[in-house]
Formats: sequence, C-alpha cells, structure tokens
Amino acid sequence: MDQEKVHQFVVLYGDRYPEEAYNNVKNKFSQMNQDSATLCVMKSKDPTTVLLLSIFIGYLGIDRIYVGDVGWGVLKMLTCGGIGIWWLIDLFLITDVTKRKNLEMLVMF
Repeated sequence: MDQEKVHQFVVLYGDRYPEEAYNNVKNKFSQMNQDSATLCVMKSKDPTTVLLLSIFIGYLGIDRIYVGDVGWGVLKMLTCGGIGIWWLIDLFLITDVTKRKNLEMLVMF
C-alpha cells in the first residue's frame, strides 16, 4: 500500500492502538494491501464503544468478553464486577486493554 494510504489509515484508526506502537502499526499497514488493512481495522474494537459498554453494563463482564478476555469476563460476571470494585477499576483500564488487544490482533494478522 502506498504511503499516502498508510498515513490515512493511521490518522483514521490510530486511536485504536497504543501510542507507543505507532511505528509498529504504521509498518504493519504498509505491508498489507488495502483490503487486508480494511479487514483488520473492521475487526478491531473501538475503545470508546468498549468504555461505554464498561460504564453501563461492565459489572456483567460484557466489556471484557467484547474485547476477547472471555475468562475475565465470565469471572467478572459471576462476581458482579468484583462486587463493584473490579467494575470501577475497569472504567480506567478498559481503553488501554482494548488498544493492546487491537495491537495483538494486528501483529497476528
């Protein structure tokens, strides 16, 4: 993919990945063709959406299940969000978890 399209992808979807991995993301997108890059971005999760899930139904573990942490999500569901404590902590951590999961998926792609 040419550099202009890589730059467009990074500008549009860079917020879905950790800032410290910017060069890694840019290199990965440059190695892909446009269809592969589009498919990868479509499979990535939007951190804002995950944060909203966490705020409203995070005590049920849906946020963790949505990002791919099924085991943690089920555990969170069974404990009602860790009696509210885990839910509160996840409000601050879930966007970083989402970005790391998106980066893992991009690297594996």
